[in-house]
Amino acid sequence: MDFSLTEEQQQFLKSLRQFLHDEIAPHAADMDVRGELRRENLQALAEFGLPGLPFPEEYGGSGADTVTNTLALMELAKVCPATMLSMGASVGLCGTAILKYGTPEQRQKYLPKLIATEWIGALGLTEPGAGSDLASIRTRAEKRNGSYIINGTKTLVTNAPIADVAVVLAVTDPRAGRRGMSLFIVDDTCPGFLRGRPMPKLGVRGSPTGELAFDDCRLPATNLLGTEGRGFQHTMQLLVNYRIGMAAFCLGIAHASLDEALSYALQRRAFGAPLITFQEVSFKIAEMKANIDAAELLTLRAAWEYDQGKDVSVLASCAKLLASEVAKQAADWALQIHGGYGYIREYPVERLYRDARLGEIGEGTSEIQRMIIARHLLSEQ
Repeated sequence: MDFSLTEEQQQFLKSLRQFLHDEIAPHAADMDVRGELRRENLQALAEFGLPGLPFPEEYGGSGADTVTNTLALMELAKVCPATMLSMGASVGLCGTAILKYGTPEQRQKYLPKLIATEWIGALGLTEPGAGSDLASIRTRAEKRNGSYIINGTKTLVTNAPIADVAVVLAVTDPRAGRRGMSLFIVDDTCPGFLRGRPMPKLGVRGSPTGELAFDDCRLPATNLLGTEGRGFQHTMQLLVNYRIGMAAFCLGIAHASLDEALSYALQRRAFGAPLITFQEVSFKIAEMKANIDAAELLTLRAAWEYDQGKDVSVLASCAKLLASEVAKQAADWALQIHGGYGYIREYPVERLYRDARLGEIGEGTSEIQRMIIARHLLSEQ
C-alpha cells in the first residue's frame, strides 16, 4: 500500500499553492463581505487549468485522476471555500453530469465553455418541498410536439443567480415514482428559464445561492440528459462523485482552521507564555491534526477506489460524513483558541466558522450519510 504522491503530483500541487496564494487568497475576505462571486477568480483558475483538471483533453481538460483533482479541490477550498464551491458546482456538478450521461453533441456543446468558465453551470435538485427526499420533487417535464415543457421551481441551488446552463431533475411520468424522473440540460436560450436573486446566507457568501424557476420552459427533446425515466438513478450515481468533492471542500476548511489556530497559538501570549504551551490549547490542536489526517486519508481512499472503478457509494458517504464533522469541529476550536478575536470579522476564523457549517448539509446531510452507511451494514447481515 503506497500513500506517496508522484513527482508530477507534488510539483503540480506546489505550483497550485503558489498560484492560489497569489491570485485567489487575497480576495477571499472581500468576496465574503460583498456577498458576490469574483468572476475574475474563475477566469484565473481556467487559465491555470483547474476547472478542467479531471475532464478529457478533447474538451479542454487535463485528464487527471480523481485523487489529483481531490487534492487540488482541497487546496482551493483552503484559501477560498466560496470560489471552490462555485467552480465545483459549475464543472463538478453540472459538467460531470454532462460528461457522464451526455451525448457527444451535448458534451461538445457545453463542456468546453464550462471548463473555460465562459459559462457558469448549476445543478437543480432541491425544491421548496423536497430536499433530502428527492423522490418527492414536483417539477414537471411534459413532452409536446418534439419538445419538453418544464414547470416548477428549484431552490438552494449554488450558482443559480448567475447560471448560464443547469442540469435539472424533473418528473416525466408521475405514475412511475422514482422511475418516472429524468435529467435535462436547460440553458439561457430556453424560453421560460428564470433565475432568482441571491439568497442572503450564513456562510460561503461569495458563492451565490438561489432559485431556478421554469415557467412553461421549452427545450428541445435533444436536451434530455441520459435515459428518460432514469434521472433519479443517474442522480444517485452522480452524488457519489459529488460527495468526494464535498469532503474535499470540508478538508480545505479544516486545514485552514488548523493553520490559523496554530499560527495564533504560537504568537499570542497569555499569563507570560505563548498559548501553545498550555495543554488546553496544544491538545486541541493535536486532536485537530489527528482528525484531519484521518478524514483526509478516508477521502483519498474513496477517490482512489473511484478511479479503480469500484463502487464507493458507502465509502464516499463515510468520507463526507467524517470530513464535514471534522471541519466543523476544527473551525469551532480554532475560533475558541482565538478567544474574542475569533468573533471579529478581521480574523479569518470567523469566516471559516460560518463556512464550515455547510459541510454537514450540502450534497446530502449527515443524517442521510448515516442512513446510507447503516443500510449498507444491515444489508450485509
